[in-house]
Amino acid sequence: MRFIYRLVLCIVLLGLAGYAAFPQTSAPATHRDVVIKNAVVMTVTHGNIKNGSIYIKDGKIAAVGENVDAPSSATVIDAGGKYVTPGIVDSHSHIALDDDVNEATSPITPQMMMKDAFDYQDKAIYRALAGGVTTSLLLHGSANMIDGQAVVIKHKYGAGRDEMLFPNAPRSIKFASGENPKRLYGTREQLPSTRMGNFAVQREALVQAQDYMREWDAYHEKVKRSDKDATAPKRDLKLEALADVLRGKLMVQIHCYRADEFLTEIAMAHEFGYKIRAFHHALEAYKVPEKLAAENIGIATFADWWGYKQEAWDAIPWNAVMSMRKGVRVAIKSDSEDYTRRLNQEAAKTMRYGGATEEEALKMITLNAAWIVGVDDRVGSIEVGKDGDLVIWDGYPLSSYGIPDKVLIDGDVYFDRSLSGFGMTHYREGQ
Repeated sequence: MRFIYRLVLCIVLLGLAGYAAFPQTSAPATHRDVVIKNAVVMTVTHGNIKNGSIYIKDGKIAAVGENVDAPSSATVIDAGGKYVTPGIVDSHSHIALDDDVNEATSPITPQMMMKDAFDYQDKAIYRALAGGVTTSLLLHGSANMIDGQAVVIKHKYGAGRDEMLFPNAPRSIKFASGENPKRLYGTREQLPSTRMGNFAVQREALVQAQDYMREWDAYHEKVKRSDKDATAPKRDLKLEALADVLRGKLMVQIHCYRADEFLTEIAMAHEFGYKIRAFHHALEAYKVPEKLAAENIGIATFADWWGYKQEAWDAIPWNAVMSMRKGVRVAIKSDSEDYTRRLNQEAAKTMRYGGATEEEALKMITLNAAWIVGVDDRVGSIEVGKDGDLVIWDGYPLSSYGIPDKVLIDGDVYFDRSLSGFGMTHYREGQ
């Protein structure tokens, strides 16, 4: 008996020694199979299924319909006839960035990374989650003409920092024209202090990026020829970021209000050969919607914000629907720690102002917003193959009666209003 005990102990110790001999990595996230049944499934792309079910396997939507095939071991959530929508996508947010949202020391700061300022413990992430938001684009502020690079997060409140980063989301950078940069630098009596100055510093920076690219292209060409005199140019993080803009590796998101500035920004994009993904705020989009549609430029706008500064005087609540009817891809965004909790109600306003349909209004906070962020192949609609990011609503979602009951991200419940502790399923105090 003693011999057997010693033998087992020896095997265990050898096993532990072998285990310690190799660097350990965290285990991949595991997801339970989940079935949501007895729901009004608002797919966004294929209409509503009145008594529908959704099967989520390994964090992905595996089946949608009136009936789905799922293993008996799957966790079943009976929606009790409630509405289920895709998780809300906020295409313009500044939450979880503390006071670091603006690097207001230079009008050109493309090398700034918002990921470096991301506070994964910010309670605003939870509040947005409790409002049905599952994905947000966290942007640099609008102090500078060319700002920093954005970070995309999933609202997995209570998870680790890196778990909240949206896997393989495309890179975005924010530009900002108009009042904000000219006011900030104008009060310091430095360039830019006018709209002319704004675009002058933007154009100058892009010309520098072109020169930087030519220097590196020439160096790489010499290396290919085995030229012994090839000397690498000095690395410049600011110009590298701008070169990535010109190469199309960064999606350009532009803070811009006025119709005339849309046209100037479009002309500059043509001049330097990059594409604009979306204009943000875009309160005068209704004046030139055909131009935006022709360029395949989306807008992330407010439902009815008006008159809070000069650029907003011509804002109208019909802007979203008027632009949409002319072919513009429209999203309603928050730009606010408060409004992000009620984006469903903000989208519903487009049904009142302009007559958007239920599906069109819902798209403005799901699929269209996801397209602006560049993740519409992953989220924004309830379709097979997409991430299991879903909201079960207690009440009609496009109304003030719509309150999220449960919120799932990658098939895991991250908010459950029925639970104590403010419905948080993953957060633990002190972690």
